[in-house]
Amino acid sequence: MYFVEVILPLSLAKTFTYSVTEAEFHYLKIGMRVAVPFGKSKIYTALAIELHQNKPVLYEAKEIHQILDEKPIVTKIQIAHWQWIASYYMCAIGDVYRGAMPSALLLESETLISQKTDSFIDTSLLSDDEFLIYEALQQQSSLKVQDIIAILNKKNIFPVIQKLIDKNILVLQEEIQESYKPKLVRYVRLHPKYDSNQGLNDLLEILRNASKQKEVVMRYFQLSASEKKAISVKKLVEQSKSSPAIIKALIEKEILEEYFLQQDRVTFNGQVSKKQLQLSEEQNNAFVAIKERFLHKEVCLLHGVTSSGKTEIYIKLIEEYLKTDKQILYLLPEIALTTQLVGRLQNYFGNKVAIFHSKYNNNERIEVWTQVLNNSDKAQIVIGARSALFLPFNNLGFIIVDEEHEQTFKQVDPAPRYHARDAAIVLAHSFKAKVLLGSATPSIETYYNATSGKFGLVALSKRYGNVLMPNIELVDLKDKYFRKRMTGHFSDVLIVEITTALSLGEQVILFQNRRGYSPIIECITCGHVPHCQQCDVSLTYHKHKNQLRCHYCGYSMAKPTHCQACSSVELTTKGFGTEQIEQELLSLFPNSKTGRMDQDTTRGKYGFEKIIDSFKNREIDILVGTQMLAKGLDFDNVSLVGVMNADNMLYHPDFRAFERTYQMLTQVAGRAGRSEKQGKVIIQTYNPEHNTIQQVTFNNYEAMFTEQLYDRKIYKYPPYFRIIKVTLKQRDFERLKAGSIWLYQVMSQNLEMPVLGPEEPVISRIRNEYIRTIVIKIPMNVSLVNTKIAIQKMLNSFEAVSQYRAIKVTINVDFY
Repeated sequence: MYFVEVILPLSLAKTFTYSVTEAEFHYLKIGMRVAVPFGKSKIYTALAIELHQNKPVLYEAKEIHQILDEKPIVTKIQIAHWQWIASYYMCAIGDVYRGAMPSALLLESETLISQKTDSFIDTSLLSDDEFLIYEALQQQSSLKVQDIIAILNKKNIFPVIQKLIDKNILVLQEEIQESYKPKLVRYVRLHPKYDSNQGLNDLLEILRNASKQKEVVMRYFQLSASEKKAISVKKLVEQSKSSPAIIKALIEKEILEEYFLQQDRVTFNGQVSKKQLQLSEEQNNAFVAIKERFLHKEVCLLHGVTSSGKTEIYIKLIEEYLKTDKQILYLLPEIALTTQLVGRLQNYFGNKVAIFHSKYNNNERIEVWTQVLNNSDKAQIVIGARSALFLPFNNLGFIIVDEEHEQTFKQVDPAPRYHARDAAIVLAHSFKAKVLLGSATPSIETYYNATSGKFGLVALSKRYGNVLMPNIELVDLKDKYFRKRMTGHFSDVLIVEITTALSLGEQVILFQNRRGYSPIIECITCGHVPHCQQCDVSLTYHKHKNQLRCHYCGYSMAKPTHCQACSSVELTTKGFGTEQIEQELLSLFPNSKTGRMDQDTTRGKYGFEKIIDSFKNREIDILVGTQMLAKGLDFDNVSLVGVMNADNMLYHPDFRAFERTYQMLTQVAGRAGRSEKQGKVIIQTYNPEHNTIQQVTFNNYEAMFTEQLYDRKIYKYPPYFRIIKVTLKQRDFERLKAGSIWLYQVMSQNLEMPVLGPEEPVISRIRNEYIRTIVIKIPMNVSLVNTKIAIQKMLNSFEAVSQYRAIKVTINVDFY
């Protein structure tokens, strides 16, 4: 008997055993995909992780359906890394597998429903719903479950299907479909019969009266003479200013022949810069110091102020590792950043750069996956957001984690809830590779690790080209409102500075960490505020679409004309978001072009590129945006940055609130004055004397670090304690309350460490599910592995209590 151990792309913690034939056993390799039956009739793409001859004890092993790959598409190091993520972050290995693979490689069976061909049907006996399905099957041979939901316009369609199966009218069939197709580009060439001189004469004779077709053929000859390479239909249409219809006519006349070639979806066509990168003295010292630290340490932190030229040092280090034929991974926190950086890296390294993130479609992601697996030249440097960590590297030498402090490196939902920075350090260890963490405002944990000697530390304290740090000015909003010196949400100081910058032809960035027009609409008469029907949050007003929207579940409604509670028409908005700032700018600076960069304006695949390019090309004078703007973007013509309200983040109920505020404000301020001229930053705040805001003003990271470290020690937070957050969700409020108290009591009695809860979070209901949280603080001197085993046992016994089984429990390890 031969068996294969597989991971299924389902939220299941254990692996499963399937039986294989002897031939399959010898053909199969670890890392290949196999199609396996699971449950009553479903087929899934599983991943082979072990071959053995041990029969499972608890169940009869089913046979696999088929082997899907000719060679492994996942490496052994990847599998080991996924298993580490599953155990460290306390999630199912199936979740990691599903999160890591491009979804087109995870074929799932589409349940297809078709009509039985050999049965007689009396349509008069069918109900209305049954007849609709029957009628649809007369038009096409099979339907998917989704199609039937659309036809009947109801979700619960299984009873209807079941009745039709019972009446012997329908059959179900499971079918796996391959969804990846290589991209084919359509090319044309001259038909062989016109190759000779005589042929060309005949051709001109044929086209004598067809002037447009003749023009296209002449342009074809010019292109083939000058370019000496295949000519695509798209290029020929563009160059000859004709239409695809004319080319179609030439193909039908057998003057041109069409053919198709497979092409990579992401290619670089520009010129690689021949210019040698020159580092300043300061940068060069840092470059040498990093190489020196790497002799003794696996991880090094580059703490360089904003605009100190960290990217140039990265490029220089990448050059060093490319000489050793190693693969390089460059992780960024935000897709907007990859947009800017790809151009810079392609100028140096050309087609060696591959990009991998969620805005790319399935086919593009599979191409990069294959290139990395095959150690292709086209993917020697991979730039991406956190998911790029899961690619099948086989010769990784160097990982850069840029802006390592960013919270977007930590995945919140769904599982695996991993932190890309920490997982990257573990992955690098498997390859004996080096990791460089870069940031102007490192996270407290990283800086603590660097100063305590666990990581290497290199500092860059001056901006590139000795440009001065921006001059930061605080504006007291209380005082300005009192003296009536505010126009909308703009103080007189900010208006004067914007006017000055625009008159000098310079650009301005305004930062407001809220999207939409305003977060609250309130009735002046009775004080009623419209809330989401499914979540405990007020609806945000979006003026552009004239609707109220919930930013948690997506629920939306038209803006009401009167109060839903007392029918008063006196409605007012409170608070403000990016949309309102944009509106106010139009009336304050009608002659200037404004742009907005937030989640609403960057939805499309090229959403970021469009906005960043038009700002870089100076088509936009004032750019308003949320935190997307704060992350490492480089615009050389920005002289002024305005922070509309710095207090938004200070009072979050979060132990990182002050650290995050410092990081966010320092990063936003760092967008100003990045070329010759010193930049200016105006921070509007109700608390100009607040310690954190003062630390930003004087760019005093050390003071912030020392103060926060002191607080963390007293209140038992990282880096002195590790934190695990357990979240419980359930629609039934009373059951959730009882269940969370039960779990808390078990944990606090059995764990000899601080356990807090069960707490009702600020937003205590999302999508109609009530929420409770329990926080466990694990001291650094206590075994993390044993504590997790104990927690898992408690969760298992919690699940065994029948009335609590319906409560959803999620675990977030190293909750940041």
